[in-house]
Amino acid sequence: MTRSHTMPAPIALALLAGCTTPAPPGDMPAAASPQQAFWQALSSHCGKAYAGALASDDARDADWAGKAMVAHWAACEEDRVAIAFHVEEAPPSSSSEAVGHAETSSGSEAVGRDNPWNRSRTWIVTRHGAGAQTRFTLKHDHRHADGEADAVTFYGGTSVEAGSARAQDFPVDAESVALFTREGLDASLTNVWHVAVDPAGSKDARFAYQLTRRNDPTRRFRVEFDTTKAVAPPPPAWGW
Repeated sequence: MTRSHTMPAPIALALLAGCTTPAPPGDMPAAASPQQAFWQALSSHCGKAYAGALASDDARDADWAGKAMVAHWAACEEDRVAIAFHVEEAPPSSSSEAVGHAETSSGSEAVGRDNPWNRSRTWIVTRHGAGAQTRFTLKHDHRHADGEADAVTFYGGTSVEAGSARAQDFPVDAESVALFTREGLDASLTNVWHVAVDPAGSKDARFAYQLTRRNDPTRRFRVEFDTTKAVAPPPPAWGW
């Protein structure tokens, strides 16, 4: 009597699965680089506006405490994102600390006395290069209520490393150093700006803008926005 040796179905299927030829590397989806992921996260908020507030406790920023803030992704292009930064404003004060944190005149001078919001600031992030060489530039566009450029505007820096999927650092660039020197803003000559962002739809997603200074470890200005819930877009930033 011949005994047949029938292989149990689950084992046979497992063996067949093990013999499947793996897909060639070229067919596998490429993982996003830190730069790609950062740009995708930043761009995912295009057209949206979010409420925020001061998140740091430097005494030099006391005038910012308790003020309502809104970040509005006002303009998005393939390689450029403009985020208008609106701040609820009290009457002009004598504070000399910069609104854009370069000790600029965009502070009290630019505030419309009949307008409770300061709409003088727009952060512009631009993407350059490709692949591993991709870098980002952050510039601060400061305007007066009539749309005219402030005396200190379009300063910032360019990332020098790949950064991460959620954050990029922007050390002050030579053009801005020259501008600050010309305007007597010596405190800003070692500025480093930091932008952190989570993709839209992420749990507990946040967007943050931060300033530190290499020559002053005590200096830290940071504002954060809750990007899990959009708010109504504000009027355009001044000059936009």
